[in-house]
Amino acid sequence: MTNSRKRRKHDQSVNAGSMADIAFLLLIFFLVTTTILNETGIRVVLPVWDENPISTPLPPRNVLNILVNSSNKLLIEKELAEVGTIKERTKEFIMNPQGLSTLPASPKKAVVSLQNDRGTSYQTYIEVYNEVKAAYNELWDVAAKRRFGKSYADLNREDKQDVRKDIPLVISEANPTDHQMK
Repeated sequence: MTNSRKRRKHDQSVNAGSMADIAFLLLIFFLVTTTILNETGIRVVLPVWDENPISTPLPPRNVLNILVNSSNKLLIEKELAEVGTIKERTKEFIMNPQGLSTLPASPKKAVVSLQNDRGTSYQTYIEVYNEVKAAYNELWDVAAKRRFGKSYADLNREDKQDVRKDIPLVISEANPTDHQMK
């Protein structure tokens, strides 16, 4: 009896052979059940690369120039501006409601040119880009309500394309440079 008592006293180890299996199963469980958020980024269709692009000069009246320097200061048509004014100025530029000779004759001819400095913060770039896109979205919504009696989001694909034919999204992004503004 003394031998069996000694064995019980000295034999206090835990069989860890299945611990690796359990850890592996838990790992797989969490990998399968965890959702991973993916950043979609900015959805922009880039043009096909061309070694010898054909550059056709546009009349200055058809181009709205928006420049952002490394200090995140904004110039719209060479005037200091705030990000919050971009949407309204872009809408007025595209639609030209007063028929000014200094603005495009038609929304089909309007081009919004964005140019950033290499030091521009990503947040400012996104804010400026979002304001320009918001201007187009509002113009599409107004056109859809006028033409179809529904908001742009409620239109079918074909009707959306019709609205976008009348007010095409044309944003030109120039290569970043070093803009010096004071």
